[in-house]
Amino acid sequence: MKIKELSIILPIYNEEARLNKSFNKIVKLFGQFKPTEIEIIFVNDGSTDKSHELINNFIKIQKKKFKEKIIYVNYKKNKGKGYALKQGIKNSSKKWKLTCDIDFSTNPIEVKKWAKFNLLKEGKNCYFGSRSLKKSKVKFSYHRYFLGNLFNIIVSLLFDIKIGDTQCGFKLYHKKYAKKLFFNLKEFGYSHDVEIAILLKRNSINVFELPIKWEHREKSRLNIFYDGILMIFKLLLIRLRY
Repeated sequence: MKIKELSIILPIYNEEARLNKSFNKIVKLFGQFKPTEIEIIFVNDGSTDKSHELINNFIKIQKKKFKEKIIYVNYKKNKGKGYALKQGIKNSSKKWKLTCDIDFSTNPIEVKKWAKFNLLKEGKNCYFGSRSLKKSKVKFSYHRYFLGNLFNIIVSLLFDIKIGDTQCGFKLYHKKYAKKLFFNLKEFGYSHDVEIAILLKRNSINVFELPIKWEHREKSRLNIFYDGILMIFKLLLIRLRY
């Protein structure tokens, strides 16, 4: 199955240090996905640095060069990655919706590889990029690897979710259910991925984990220890909610 149209949703919070590199990769995407129709959706989650200015300048330049649609969602108060993705999905218009981290730890071109190798099937399905699969090519530090596995163990103990990697930001949704799914999302922090998995299961949407090429980027917004403890607390709240 081919991906003929795609919304690429990029949540952003204080990313001025690496936005220019990301912009260069986005320009390449316009060529790599032709003749596929794509739209880029930037969601600025209340950044306090120069992210807003940089995004605006990029959009002004690129709209003169490309016919592809670029959407910019901007609000002043930081509300969390889950909320940013919710706004991105809400403003998307294409048949398929891809959520992707702005550092491009996984490049959206991976979606074309999924299609090339017939990994995308007809039906009510959702696709999670997974760093836990043997076929995935993953580069990250040992402490992130250990803490990531620990988090996945906690998730498996608290919830009946048979997903090896809920936290990878690279996920592909279909328009048939995406907006309804995110409309019901209540968790806006990093633990939103777990609630998404729960909502997918409750709505009888099949989740397939697919291999990706993933590389940890420096200057990550995630504080492993502080955010890790907060995420576990949030998991307990999600457990009570459901």
